Amino acid sequence: MITHDLRVMADAMLDKKAQNVVDIDLRQIGTAITDHFMICNGDSTTNVNAIADSVIEKMRTELGRKPLRTQGFENGFWIILDYGDIIAHIFLTEYRAFYRLEELWADAPRKEYKERRKPASKTKKTEEDA
Repeated sequence: MITHDLRVMADAMLDKKAQNVVDIDLRQIGTAITDHFMICNGDSTTNVNAIADSVIEKMRTELGRKPLRTQGFENGFWIILDYGDIIAHIFLTEYRAFYRLEELWADAPRKEYKERRKPASKTKKTEEDA
C-alpha cells in the first residue's frame, strides 16, 4: 500500500513542522530511479535533522520499514532517505530553492500534503458553565 506509506511519511514530516510537503509520482517516467520522491523543507539544520529522524522512526514503528541508505546527516542541508520505492528529500529551505528538484520532474503528477486536522475535543459543560 504505497499510498499509506506516503501518508505515514508525510505525517512524520508534518509532525516536525516540515514545510511544502510534496510527493512527486515518478512511476510513469521511464528513467526514474524510484517510484516516488517525497520532498519537504525546514528552516534550520536542527529542524531538517528532526524531520529526518521523525520519518525514520515512524516508518520503522508504523510500517516496519528501514531506509536502505541515508545521506546528509553530517551537515543537515539536504538529507536523503532511500526506501527503494520512495526517496525522501529533506532540504534546508534555501537549498530547496537553489536546487529546485521539483522542476526536474515538472511533467510528473504531484500531490501536496497538509497537516491533518485533529478533531476538536468535546468537553462536558459543568454547572458553572451553564
